[in-house]
Amino acid sequence: MAGIYIHIPFCRKFCNYCDFYSVTDSELIEEYATALLKEAEIRASYLTDETVTSIYFGGGTPSLMSAEIFGRIIKRLYTLYNISDNPEITVEVNPDDINPGFFSPLVATGVNRVSIGVQSWDETRLKYLGRRHSSAQSADAIKMAHSEGIDNISIDLIYGIPGMKSDDLRKELEITFKLPVRHISAYHLTIEENTRFGNMKRQGRLTEISEEESVAMYSLLISECAKRGYIHYEISNFAQEGFISRHNSAYWRQIPYIGLGASAHSFDRNSRQWNISNVRRYISSISKGHVPFEREELDSITMFNEYVMTALRTMWGIDLVYVEENFNKELSDYLVNISDRFVRYGMISCDKKTLVLTDQGKMISDNIITELLMER
Repeated sequence: MAGIYIHIPFCRKFCNYCDFYSVTDSELIEEYATALLKEAEIRASYLTDETVTSIYFGGGTPSLMSAEIFGRIIKRLYTLYNISDNPEITVEVNPDDINPGFFSPLVATGVNRVSIGVQSWDETRLKYLGRRHSSAQSADAIKMAHSEGIDNISIDLIYGIPGMKSDDLRKELEITFKLPVRHISAYHLTIEENTRFGNMKRQGRLTEISEEESVAMYSLLISECAKRGYIHYEISNFAQEGFISRHNSAYWRQIPYIGLGASAHSFDRNSRQWNISNVRRYISSISKGHVPFEREELDSITMFNEYVMTALRTMWGIDLVYVEENFNKELSDYLVNISDRFVRYGMISCDKKTLVLTDQGKMISDNIITELLMER
């Protein structure tokens, strides 16, 4: 199993909270697509002997690209990589890019999953976040995707926004549950330093919500999604049966993936590498046959810690047999011993083969994960 991630960094405008690499130079899209195809060709051997089960177009705003470009890229990937018979192919979409007939050509290219950036169903909060769409456009985008042949629909929601209360989140979820949404990625707002919100916080113009309110919202999110039959398979992700994201699950389970495009990351089990975060320099370098990237070789302790950080976020948890087979018995025993107090406090469930966070443990997941990491 393996995945392919394609980063589409173009946006019409920058959101107040986002620190993903993006640019507004949309006139470069065609040149960028050509560079993506060239990079895919140059790096065709990166996933040698791996079967690709997921392709993910993230951003930025991939929905700024035409279906023709998506089709061109997907077709080329099939010739360069060992793609499975029924891969999950996801495109991230902004609601205000959508018009009737938008999704049908995408379906024709092989796209079978969309992730729609709803973020909020409240107009005031949308404006506060710097979003350029309305709640009505979000609902229309979901309905159009469903009517035009895409059943696997995911949406992003942001909670923990200054001024937001638990009842507000409840209303957001009630609206979501009335729509054909199979997967929900719900993220607590994080104030990143190099964003508009980061500047506002430094200037004292933004006050984050209290820890108590954050915990109350997260608890509500878990319980309401469970009532509606959504599987809580990762700290921030909920899916109906059969709609767990293959691509994201691969990240959390240390399955290899290749990242194509400016700022995209790749992982081959032994190393991690990332492309330069500059579209123009990326295009220029690729045109000369050179992929501009940095690389980090991963030693056993780094790999172990990364596995702990990602695996414990999921419903599958830490597989102690996997740790013993891929690292050593000492590290497996270390995890059992260090996690014992969390087991006694009801924060972790242990069945001798796995360590899994309980709902109570998820509330302080970062603290628990930090305690389980191996120091050098």
